[in-house]
Amino acid sequence: MVAKKQQIAVIGAGLMGHGIALTLAKAGQYVTITDPFQEARATVSDRIRHSMSAMGDDEATIAGALKMIEILDTTAEAVRGADVVFEAAPEKLALKQKIFAEIEAHAPDTCILASNTSVMPITQIMSKLRLKNRAVGTHWWNPPHLIPLVEVVKTEWTDPKVAQDMFDLLADAGKTPVMVEKDVPGFIGNRLQHALWREAVSLVENGICEAEDVDTVVKSCFGRRLAVLGPLENADLVGTDLTLDIHENVLHDLESRQGPSPYLEKLVAEGRLGMKSGQGFRKWTDEEADAVRAKVTSHLRKLETILEN
Repeated sequence: MVAKKQQIAVIGAGLMGHGIALTLAKAGQYVTITDPFQEARATVSDRIRHSMSAMGDDEATIAGALKMIEILDTTAEAVRGADVVFEAAPEKLALKQKIFAEIEAHAPDTCILASNTSVMPITQIMSKLRLKNRAVGTHWWNPPHLIPLVEVVKTEWTDPKVAQDMFDLLADAGKTPVMVEKDVPGFIGNRLQHALWREAVSLVENGICEAEDVDTVVKSCFGRRLAVLGPLENADLVGTDLTLDIHENVLHDLESRQGPSPYLEKLVAEGRLGMKSGQGFRKWTDEEADAVRAKVTSHLRKLETILEN
């Protein structure tokens, strides 16, 4: 049940924006959504319907959510009268700043402004706002309608009440919000994730194993318990003394370069961009790539059902 009905505006109707919109509409909030590209606006309802169907929602639930979403042609129309605005534009600082300048010109002064970004400091994005105290970061994870976590990121200017109101809105919509008290690149989740990825790339780069072996180890070992046992819970489980012993023996040998891996840079330079190009760390057919995507969706749906019960 929605604790407080609000008007939510979503700027950007792509992969992230449509998922944010459907999540909030499904929770009973009124949502306006826009995108600068006419095709994105024209197809967003179909994409929302497809995503909800993939989640297992019935036709009545889908129809109910779509009734709560209004697709508008401009940002000015979408944010007029809004209580909360979520920006879900590409990861380009100048573009996000431009969007927020337009949002602030048309949205009420009482409106909460949130940027969805994976790694960019919210302080940089919001630095040119007139009213900086009402701005926060909200890092929704892809796909946003299936991944529970949303990181709520405070800047040095953020009013604590604004951050808490955003936290409560997300919790009421069925998400699992966490509060990030300091605005650092990557926030919490991506700092953890890419620390793992850096070591994973290094293992392949240095000939220790093949890319498929890295993925097999994670999926067949500690990855299986991560959904129910976080890393610091695990450290307490085995003992901080044992954890210290392990760190004294292994940390000095882990990858610690400050920049990207030369091996990763080489893959990109050669056009080996992953599933979208047919080859990255591994070779992929279209059928294999589609199977991975379907497997992830199915797994997330099953996991959500298990955790709810």
